[in-house]
Amino acid sequence: MRIGAHVPPQDPLTAAAERGADAVQVFLSPPQQFRGPKPREDAEVLRASDVAIYVHAPYLVNVATTNNRVRHPSRQLLEKTVRAAEAIGALGVIVHGGHLPEDDDVAAGYANWRSTLERLQTSVPILIENTAGGNNAVARHFDRIGRLWEALDGVETPFGFCLDTCHTHAAGEELDDAVARIGALTGGIDLVHLNDSKDDFGSGRDRHQNLGRGRISPDVLVEVVRQAGADVIVETPDGEDGSQASDIAWLRERLAPANA
Repeated sequence: MRIGAHVPPQDPLTAAAERGADAVQVFLSPPQQFRGPKPREDAEVLRASDVAIYVHAPYLVNVATTNNRVRHPSRQLLEKTVRAAEAIGALGVIVHGGHLPEDDDVAAGYANWRSTLERLQTSVPILIENTAGGNNAVARHFDRIGRLWEALDGVETPFGFCLDTCHTHAAGEELDDAVARIGALTGGIDLVHLNDSKDDFGSGRDRHQNLGRGRISPDVLVEVVRQAGADVIVETPDGEDGSQASDIAWLRERLAPANA
């Protein structure tokens, strides 16, 4: 199990060292734009590093939607993101499950996901992340995630699941048994986004808080990590009120007895 953080993309290896991280997650292009990544001069250095690297696709990517004006550029941007991730030796590309217009049948979203993965040829796994809100989201509630995995059965492009603890809490899904429940649907968890929440259970609000400072039980957060057995990325605030380095140390300290 490697523990790391979502860091600025300019110099991820230095950011990892500053945080005491052995894994990092980065955006390779602006998260709120459909502009694709540019080639990185440090690609070979990143590939050769011992630091595990994950890439988060831009937030605008929504391959589930029936809106062609969003789905088509989303597929194009995901393709570009995956190629850039391959160039730096990334272990996975994280993509939000996405959503559809409220009156549309969610089954169309599952079909759009399948079509997207069938067209995408890559050795880098696409890690579909559960989301916090949205009335017609594909991956907010676990029952829909299960239906999505059923729709993706047999797809050859590698894919997996990224569990975000804040999103799970915000979606109104209990975290105490989340690892077992989602594992039964997806076959396992490939990455954990370990985030506390500023808001109450079921709020639908995606506001991350530093570990042990929010509304999620600290013991539950640690137990999710223990049960998942996957790499961990914190996407928590990194400023005067809380730091990612402290969050990583907080988690390692609490995992130590189990690892001894």
